Amino acid sequence: MRIHAEALLFDNDGTLVSSLESVNRCWSRWAREFGVTEEDFVRVGLHGRPAAEIAADLLPADVLPRAVARIEELEVEDVVGGVVLLPGSADLLASLPAERWAVVTSASRRLAEARLGEVGVRPKAMVTADDITRGKPDPEPFLLGARLLGVDPERCVVFEDAPAGLAAARAAGMRTVALTTTHQRSELDADVVVGDLSEVSAQVVAGGVEIRTAE
Repeated sequence: MRIHAEALLFDNDGTLVSSLESVNRCWSRWAREFGVTEEDFVRVGLHGRPAAEIAADLLPADVLPRAVARIEELEVEDVVGGVVLLPGSADLLASLPAERWAVVTSASRRLAEARLGEVGVRPKAMVTADDITRGKPDPEPFLLGARLLGVDPERCVVFEDAPAGLAAARAAGMRTVALTTTHQRSELDADVVVGDLSEVSAQVVAGGVEIRTAE
């Protein structure tokens, strides 16, 4: 399949990199410290959402500032050795002009920069939880990513692994490529579904980028 786009927007965790083991370690420790149960996490959902929104669904308002600061501290401390590039990420990014792509992540800027820096990825443009008022599945993060690149939303393609992120991209009017790195194919509502970015290639063409997928 071939898709023409003017800009590509990438989620980070589960799309470009894997920090799943680190996330599980850190949130498990955080949960013990703040008395949050596994059942609570199942109820609110964890993957693909900003930490502040997750914490707000789980804890009283007076605890939130301390709780959000603590999970960021734990995750940043766990970055070294806790993050790896997913297959295909390095090759695909290397084939793209820097002005044609951005990272749109639910992580804080501090955490996103730490994780990307650990694997040597330095995007020219990035949207983080610190830049928005409403996180995925709201379209705000992806709409901001399109504005940063100066591209109309309908001319963007989003790469995501989480249902919340895919919902945000659809709400923004963008085409979607889903990766089965963290969720089953049946859970992913997207224009194209692939295993990971090793099944995606890109070629610079007049007016943008031609994306080719194995599907």
